[in-house]
Amino acid sequence: MILVSSCLLGNKVKYSGGSNDNELLMRYSHYLTAICPESAGNLPIPRPPAELQNGDGRDVLKGTAKVVNKDGKDVTAHFIQGAKNILDIVKKHRVHVAILKANSPSCGKDVIYDGSFSGNKIDGEGVTAALLKQNGVKVYSEKDLDENTLQRIIAMYWEA
Repeated sequence: MILVSSCLLGNKVKYSGGSNDNELLMRYSHYLTAICPESAGNLPIPRPPAELQNGDGRDVLKGTAKVVNKDGKDVTAHFIQGAKNILDIVKKHRVHVAILKANSPSCGKDVIYDGSFSGNKIDGEGVTAALLKQNGVKVYSEKDLDENTLQRIIAMYWEA
């Protein structure tokens, strides 16, 4: 099983109610299992955008940072619960790889927004990306992929 952020497959789960369609991933969707940590954490669609403050996903999991939405509401518990729910899928199905949405407070792999809602980005990872990495899952973002790379991932990790 290969997990992929649901929004990348055209599903309208993004905070705005939209999606982040990725043509390459959509062409190979029959090999991919869609997940959305924020929906899995019972956040509504649409919802105010959220960003990590005082650190990244690793810090959120340690309890030293939080996730706050643009209205100032602390939504950390939703992000942690969503990440744990995705980890349950990983453990149940022995998932080894996930392709997650770049920059997301849940799914960002290398870079996230800085918490100021100004569009500035910093090095770091989202809550779900951090939890999956801590549990041995190889995490990619859509920015890491070209067709050859995706085909290699499918050949290595997909099971019918």
